[in-house]
Amino acid sequence: MEKEKISITTHAGEMIAALKKCAYLTAKADGRENTMAIGWGTVGILWGREVFICYVRKSRYTRELLDKNPEFTVNMPIGEVDRKIFTVCGMQSGRDVDKTAEAGLTLVEGEKVSVPAIAEMPMTLECKVLYRREQDVGLLPPEMREKIYPGEDPDSHMTYVGEILDAYIIK
Repeated sequence: MEKEKISITTHAGEMIAALKKCAYLTAKADGRENTMAIGWGTVGILWGREVFICYVRKSRYTRELLDKNPEFTVNMPIGEVDRKIFTVCGMQSGRDVDKTAEAGLTLVEGEKVSVPAIAEMPMTLECKVLYRREQDVGLLPPEMREKIYPGEDPDSHMTYVGEILDAYIIK
C-alpha cells in the first residue's frame, strides 16, 4: 500500500472533525496490538513540536501496552466506516478479543514507529510519547467530574502527549 505524506497544519481541521465522530488509537507491545475507539484528543504544537494529545483510562488494555511501548498510531476515517469496527474497538477489551481479526482490520506497518496503522481508517499519525500524566479529576468543574468520573474511585484517564513523527494517508 502506498502512503501519501500529509501536513498536520493542512489537515488539522479534518482530524478534529474525525475525532468528533470517532478515531482509533493503536498500541503494541509483547507481540500484541490493540486498537481502541477514541473521541478525546487534539492535534497541535507543544514545546515546539507537532503533537497529538490523547486520553486513555487507567483500566484499559491499551494503557498497559502504552506503558510497555511508548509509541502509538492514531487512525482517522475518511468517509464512512463499517459500524462493526466501532462496535469491536469501542466496546470490547483487547485483553479478551483479537480486535484486529474480529473487526476485520488490515494492519499496515508503521514507517517510524513499531505500531501498525489501519488501512480502513487511512489518515494516520505515528506518535512517540513525550509526556504522560494521570489526570487529577479533583481539578475538573464539579458538573464534569460527576458526569465523566462518578463515584468515589473514578477510573480516570492518563494523558499522553505524543510527538507526531509521521503523518500520511494510506492509499
